[in-house]
Amino acid sequence: MTKIPALVPPLPIERNWHRALPAGAGLQWLGAGWRDLVAHPFPSLAYGFAVFAVSVAMVFSIFRLEWDYILFPALAGFMVVGPAMATGLYEKSRRLAAGEKVTLGKMLRIDSHPGGQVLFIGAVLTGLMLLWMRAAVLLYALFFGVRPFPGLEHIAATLFTTPVGLSLLAVGTAVGGLFAAFAFAISAFSVPMLLDRKIDAFTAMGTSAVLVWNNLLPLIGWGAIVLALFGLSLMTGLLGLIVVFPLLGHATWHAYIAVR
Repeated sequence: MTKIPALVPPLPIERNWHRALPAGAGLQWLGAGWRDLVAHPFPSLAYGFAVFAVSVAMVFSIFRLEWDYILFPALAGFMVVGPAMATGLYEKSRRLAAGEKVTLGKMLRIDSHPGGQVLFIGAVLTGLMLLWMRAAVLLYALFFGVRPFPGLEHIAATLFTTPVGLSLLAVGTAVGGLFAAFAFAISAFSVPMLLDRKIDAFTAMGTSAVLVWNNLLPLIGWGAIVLALFGLSLMTGLLGLIVVFPLLGHATWHAYIAVR
């Protein structure tokens, strides 16, 4: 009888990850991201325009299907899946650092090994986004009962001027914060890590969560910067995503380099 050899996964390589980043590191990452953006800007801006177009199509579809009650959870969920969507921007920053040629085609062409692992992380983040959207709908039903959504023109008054609305805001913010914190922890460094090292998605997500925990103060600051810039993009009718998304994508690569 032929014996089938056991498949033993390789032991993780020991690395001296940085666990004490300065509190203002996020601003340094943003500056480095801007330098990558303006170096060969066309591929980055084209990438940002594609994200803008997809986002507008998503919002249009929500209104077209009369699903306006999921608009705000969907916009919040966009931030959850954003790190996986920025893979091409990480690749551009990696190529710039290595002195390699940068084109839009090369940014979009990822090797099969990290490509499959990145796809898995993208699926995990998409699942989290869908779970959050469902949780938001259930929370609304728990507080307001099974009744029609009042519409976007009335929702602000309903949430901010009634006791039930204020209670929903408090609980929804807490629950949404848990989803956002978990998604941010597992995705802050995992996708760039996959492009840099031959590891699996689970190891990358676990390492990312540990690094976020050990650099909590600068990563909270970085999360606040991401939230502020995304809010600015919303104020411009999502048009700001053309610049903001590639800027944050390049900056995220430099965040990974800072802890590497």
